[in-house]
Order: sequence, then structure tokens, then C-alpha cells
Amino acid sequence: MGFAVMSMTEAAAARVRAIVENSGPEAKGVRVGIKKGGCAGMEYTIDLVTEPNAKDDLVERDGVRVWVEPSAVLYLLGTEMDFETTTLRSGFTFTNPNQTSACGCGESVELKPADLAALAAQRQTEAAHS
Repeated sequence: MGFAVMSMTEAAAARVRAIVENSGPEAKGVRVGIKKGGCAGMEYTIDLVTEPNAKDDLVERDGVRVWVEPSAVLYLLGTEMDFETTTLRSGFTFTNPNQTSACGCGESVELKPADLAALAAQRQTEAAHS
């Protein structure tokens, strides 16, 4: 089995499914990326996908598809995408091991590229123990 760039919770998959179902027959899923912006330096982006990009990584759960932009992969490795509703807001959240800080409002983050050597060593250790 290949290594998934990121994972989705059941709540995130359900929300993506609702977005796709309410967006017409051309909608295939969503694309997650990052862009420079906000007070901490980077923001997550989520866009509707009608035409998948062959270079994007695909993450699937319960038949729901989320593509990850190639430029975001190193920043999103190991990330869990969730969807939460609170009294003040509802939206996608990201638990990202590559996040080094966030702004006070939670809209932007500071990210470092994933340490590929550390990830490979962790996978080898996990494989040896299974």
C-alpha cells in the first residue's frame, strides 16, 4: 500500500460529499493546497474540482475524493483533515505535524516542509514491529 499524503476524518469526508452533491454533476471532489497569506505566512486553500489534475495526489475515504496540489505535498505530509462546527464557526481544520505556529485567529499558519528522512525511518521502524 502506498503512503497517503494526508488523511480525512469521517466528518471531513461527509462535508466534502455534501459539497460535491450540492455543486452539480461536474463536481468530482475538492483540491487542497496552500498559499502565502495571513499573518502567520500561509493559508490552506480548498477549491471544487471538476477536472482532476493528473499531477495532484489523490486521497479517498468512503468514496469521497480530495486532491492535493503538488506544491503543497511536502507541507501536508501526515496531515489529518477534519470538519468541525462550533458556536462561532464551521469549517475544515487541519492537524498538521509540519505546522510550527498559527496566528491568533486560526486563519493562517506557519509550515515547514516535512522531514522525508525522518518519515522514512519511522515507516521502517513501524514495518519492523508489525
